[in-house]
Amino acid sequence: MTRWDVARPRPGRTAGVNLAGFRDRSAGLVDVQVVPHPAVTLVLEYGDGPFVVGDAGGRQQRGSLVAGLAPGTVRMRGENVRCVEVHLSPVVAYSVLGVCSAELDRTVISLDDLWGRDVSRIREQLADAPSWEDRFALTDALLARRRETGPRVDPEVARAWHRIVASRGRISVEDLAVEAGWSRKRLWSRFRSQIGLPPKHAATLVRFRHAAHRLAAGNSAVQVAAECGYVDQSHLHREVMAFTGMTPATLAGDPGLAVDDIAWAGTAPTRPTDITPHTVRTARHERRD
Repeated sequence: MTRWDVARPRPGRTAGVNLAGFRDRSAGLVDVQVVPHPAVTLVLEYGDGPFVVGDAGGRQQRGSLVAGLAPGTVRMRGENVRCVEVHLSPVVAYSVLGVCSAELDRTVISLDDLWGRDVSRIREQLADAPSWEDRFALTDALLARRRETGPRVDPEVARAWHRIVASRGRISVEDLAVEAGWSRKRLWSRFRSQIGLPPKHAATLVRFRHAAHRLAAGNSAVQVAAECGYVDQSHLHREVMAFTGMTPATLAGDPGLAVDDIAWAGTAPTRPTDITPHTVRTARHERRD
């Protein structure tokens, strides 16, 4: 049985940066599928057990890592997992990581390949920190330093991304191009190079994630398809399968999605929350967007 302590920082952090702390309290191996999220994921690992993440292409990374937007089927395996997980808006990720999301190629790469020997120092600091709030403060300071000196996306690209998120993926590329004052081709090129996905694919990812939340909240596939802008239930089924390899019904009960929903909920607990399969299931069905 997988058991997690999940901690969230207090509200008021930097826009476009969300943090959560995870501590595995299971008796054995953790094996969890990661559900795609419209953010670049940074995992700062500091546990004393093995921690391996594998992507759909068979590539595996150990220790701290970065996962690009929509990296396909990703599984996390490990024992005694301890980590701070960061979700970065791709607009922010461009500055923090020092590379655009397109260079991550929608896959999982070792953080050592980007930050070198700094990763070992960060790992030691997180392990020595006495509390989650101290770890969150360390992580915040690290991200702020990197963001100050990193590159910036075009304002038009940033606005297009925020419009996609605000519309939950239900805005056309033509409308985005008009709002930017660019041609459709120019928007596609600049957005793809700086965000990591073409705008239409980005909108599809944002729409999928909203649909996943609605499924996890206990809504039927028919209702979710209608609410989220899918042509019909079959359209929703195909998209969920494409992102996760699961049916909508299976995704709705997936423990990885349940933990994820609690970790990234809008209200942060002041103390770590003990998450078991039962409490995850209960909290998931009580939550509404």
